[in-house]
Amino acid sequence: MKKKKYKVTFLFDKKNLWFEKYFIKNDFKLNYKYIFKISKNQNKVVDQDIVFPLSYTKVLSKKFLKKNNLVLIVHPSKLPKDKGHAPIQHQILKNKKKIHISLIKAEERPDSGHIYLQDFFDLNGSELFSEIRQMQAKKYLSIIKKFLIKFPKVSFKLQRGESSFNKRRGPEHSELNIHKTIKQQFNNLRINDNEFYPSFFYYKENKYIIKIYKDSKMKK
Repeated sequence: MKKKKYKVTFLFDKKNLWFEKYFIKNDFKLNYKYIFKISKNQNKVVDQDIVFPLSYTKVLSKKFLKKNNLVLIVHPSKLPKDKGHAPIQHQILKNKKKIHISLIKAEERPDSGHIYLQDFFDLNGSELFSEIRQMQAKKYLSIIKKFLIKFPKVSFKLQRGESSFNKRRGPEHSELNIHKTIKQQFNNLRINDNEFYPSFFYYKENKYIIKIYKDSKMKK
């Protein structure tokens, strides 16, 4: 008698696909245990054993959560701290260098669910946006695989302690202060996306765009 294969869907948001390029290169090598699917349409995801909404920006309705057995969110903070928007950016602006990753059950209230796994990665303070994203993606894949290997023999813990909630960051938050030094604003420079929300400043009634890159010729 064949063992049951669990149905797993990875749900992507069409408006926030940064993680997709890392994900499609990955192979969990767990096809003996799971039937994997990828979707970009929430309405078509039903009757799944596990759903991973990845960097998903839309609200997951109570109806959606009920249509699937277990919906799991990967959130880059040590919950209950730094719930909400842009948690890594907000932590870097607070000079934090240890970035935690929490795998939690999705609930109607954002980032409030039980914690299944937590991990972290370290920053040294020199990484730019693209490098931070790469490290984040690597840890996302790692924590998802750890869970899939353990499932269904998994346990969770409640979120405990004081919580905090971050506000959404918009393009206006990439503005630099011309009266401050580069060193004073380096964290702001390094978390800004050169393509979608680059750093900028205003001077003499003009807006100037700043994009930052590392010199690849310099020895590491």
